[in-house]
Amino acid sequence: MGRVAGRSCIVTGAAQGIGRAIGEALIAEGADVCFADINADKVAQVAADNEDRAAEAGVKVTHAAVDVTNREQVREMIAHAVSVFGKLDVKFNNAGVNKPMNFLDATEDNWNFIMGINGLGCMIGMQEAAKQMIAQGTGGKIINTASIASRQGFDNVAPYCASKWAVVSLTQSGARDLAKHNITVTGFAPGVVATEMWEEVDRDLMAIGASERPGQAMEEFSAEILKGRVARPDDITGTTTFLASKDSDYMTGQIVMIDGGMTLV
Repeated sequence: MGRVAGRSCIVTGAAQGIGRAIGEALIAEGADVCFADINADKVAQVAADNEDRAAEAGVKVTHAAVDVTNREQVREMIAHAVSVFGKLDVKFNNAGVNKPMNFLDATEDNWNFIMGINGLGCMIGMQEAAKQMIAQGTGGKIINTASIASRQGFDNVAPYCASKWAVVSLTQSGARDLAKHNITVTGFAPGVVATEMWEEVDRDLMAIGASERPGQAMEEFSAEILKGRVARPDDITGTTTFLASKDSDYMTGQIVMIDGGMTLV
């Protein structure tokens, strides 16, 4: 039996990168998985790519297009997953964005874009998942994606840092409120992970003059990682599967750092 056998999960931001890896690791450990993302075509392809893997594992896979800042769409995503799986046990609020701007240049639009998805989207996802779990009467797990940027500020991604500090606060607030319903709320904080999102950030950092050549920013960050290299998505999924499993049932309100020793807290 897998570590999450029989559990039904939703993962947002699952069309690529960490989100996709989280979902695929859950399938391998026996969970039904709904891959969700704002990119409808791409997330549909991810689900299709995992149909054979799910069949071999004896589990179900589906997908949903969702804007995590739109409460009605979030409700529809959850209703869809429940219609396919029969219940919701685990909700990963993983969808997130970043758009680097130097501190003095950061704008209201930049703040609202990042904080809307990373902050408000996380809160809505937590609320609507909790409502479903409470209605079921079975408890559940809510797992949020934070970041090393939730533990210290960086000069050219200030709104992103603020949004990930918000994720930590929401995790703690949710843990306090939802414990009475047997719902745990935890999170994890990746460091530098080799994904499509980091490639985009790398390009943005060059555009604002924070780095001079492709890959420079990642190299500079890597120099501070005790493990000596950037993470791969599969470096993250051992922890995320643990957080979705019964092995973490006595944890709540905590953020687990997965950064190779870049930030020691």
